[in-house]
Amino acid sequence: MLTIYEAVWTLSLLALLIAPCAGSEDAPLRTLRPGHPRLLALDGDIERLRALIASDAAAREWHQYLRDRAAEMRGQPPVEYHLVGPRLLGVSREALRRIFTLALIYRLDRDRACGDRALRELMTVCAFADWHPPHFLDTAEMTHAAAIGYDWLYDLLTPEQRAAVKQAIISKGLNPALSFYNLSTGWAVDTFNWNQVCNGGIGIGALAIADEEPQLAAAILNFACKSIPKSLDQYSPDGAWAEGPSYWGYGSRYAVYFLAALDTALGTDFGLSDHPGLAVAGDFRVYSAGPTYRAFNFADGGEGVGRAGHMFWLARRYRRPLYAWHERQVPGSPDPWALLWYSAQGEMPRDLPLDKWFRRVNIIFLRSAWRDPNAVFVGFKGGQNPVSHGHLDLGTFVLDALGQRWALDLGADDYNLPGYFDNKRQRWIYYRNRTEGHNTLTINGDNQALKCEAPIIAFHSAPERAFAVADLSTAYPMTNRAWRGIALLERKHVLIQDEIESAAPVDITWAMHTSAAVSLDGATATLTQGDRSFTARILSPEGAQFATASADPGPPQARNEGITKLVVRLPQSTGAVRLAVLLSPDPLSRAPALSPLKEWVNAAG
Repeated sequence: MLTIYEAVWTLSLLALLIAPCAGSEDAPLRTLRPGHPRLLALDGDIERLRALIASDAAAREWHQYLRDRAAEMRGQPPVEYHLVGPRLLGVSREALRRIFTLALIYRLDRDRACGDRALRELMTVCAFADWHPPHFLDTAEMTHAAAIGYDWLYDLLTPEQRAAVKQAIISKGLNPALSFYNLSTGWAVDTFNWNQVCNGGIGIGALAIADEEPQLAAAILNFACKSIPKSLDQYSPDGAWAEGPSYWGYGSRYAVYFLAALDTALGTDFGLSDHPGLAVAGDFRVYSAGPTYRAFNFADGGEGVGRAGHMFWLARRYRRPLYAWHERQVPGSPDPWALLWYSAQGEMPRDLPLDKWFRRVNIIFLRSAWRDPNAVFVGFKGGQNPVSHGHLDLGTFVLDALGQRWALDLGADDYNLPGYFDNKRQRWIYYRNRTEGHNTLTINGDNQALKCEAPIIAFHSAPERAFAVADLSTAYPMTNRAWRGIALLERKHVLIQDEIESAAPVDITWAMHTSAAVSLDGATATLTQGDRSFTARILSPEGAQFATASADPGPPQARNEGITKLVVRLPQSTGAVRLAVLLSPDPLSRAPALSPLKEWVNAAG
């Protein structure tokens, strides 16, 4: 009697006949590179990287950093099977980091000790009972780790070890994936990061053993090439990502891993890298990083920009030298992929626009300068409620200036909180996901509507004045109209202007979260961080005053220590209300004349 995985595997072979890989007329493995290694880095690539390390100081520094990390790994015991909440993901990622780093140093330096230690890690994870398919990201990343180990360490593996690793890739990675493909469910039909990660990890696993298991590998690759465009479609037309910069990084990384592995193993990616928007996907990362390399971390994301080695691959594939330049500027430790694809080429174009509207996701970026760590930077969000990993945060913004972040996004809370991903109800009780936990308007103390959209209805970029207007009306069904405009004046001052119209009285609360010390004086608030200060002034309505409120929701939620919530409250407001706040590094600056947001829209054309 067939097991469930054997039955699914048999069905997949039938599906091979009707699911050609990205439109290819022949089986996807007809151009398979024989032998190993064939994934991501061929022997010739390693030779070129050795030459680059010898000639380039930054590459040499990154190489030494990874050598040091590899030496540390050699003294650590292998990973153990351990779930955190419902996830093995931390173990999978650590196994991938270790195997990739150790195996890369083995190949670059011909360091047998690193190869042997990578082999020990590989055999340990292949001996696990499973790779936790209930949370399939865990399985996909572990399949990726095992595939790299199998391919890059092939010459060190005994025949018995090769058989064990191959069987683990099949039984713990590829076969569990077939149930998702054949049933057209879960990540196989998803449009966000799970799709890229799972297709990427599983596809790389198939490529690793494709010469030995061609029917299974061909079936997997056909399915993956049919599935992954569902997520690649989300980059069109301008490369932005609705899940925010953090998940742009995660999903894009795995999309690149898969495309790069197809190219090295088969000499083709079946046209997948020509998908609309991919060529400019790196723009979203470049623009979403502030002058001190803190991201506009809307949705479930952190402020840290972090390394994105795949930016070097994108730079080369799409001839976008800006991406390589930008990645070299990002502070922090290099990962092994950054070294693998490192490029010393590329500069920031002198004519790179300061402001950008990413139209698909309705995200705006305004800044005073590139290359200046003290520049003013604003990220402003329209978009939709909710999307994957999204919060109820339409109209929120972040603000950097003078080398500091003055208005911040709190990012994600603990994913293991009860019902954190219950998008129907429980997710919206948590402060960081609620409207009140963001730098936007809360009306009557309620969350924004769950199913709504805030389009950008105006965008203008000129040397002395850049601005955008978002229509938030559907987010606040208790109002007749709710618009928010954000303007960067003289590339120095930031004006936040809200217009709310309601027939019945409503309680309006304006909020901004900050890690600065806050001093209040009626309609003025002074924010201080170190020796830097920033001023907030209420320009309208007359008589409104600043106050502060707690941003601590209490346990088990994140305590948001060191965060002050600056608020303006307009209780029982009716009719047309204009609430305007000027944020400026200059407390003596003259207040700008206010004009209706409809005039902003008309001026934008």
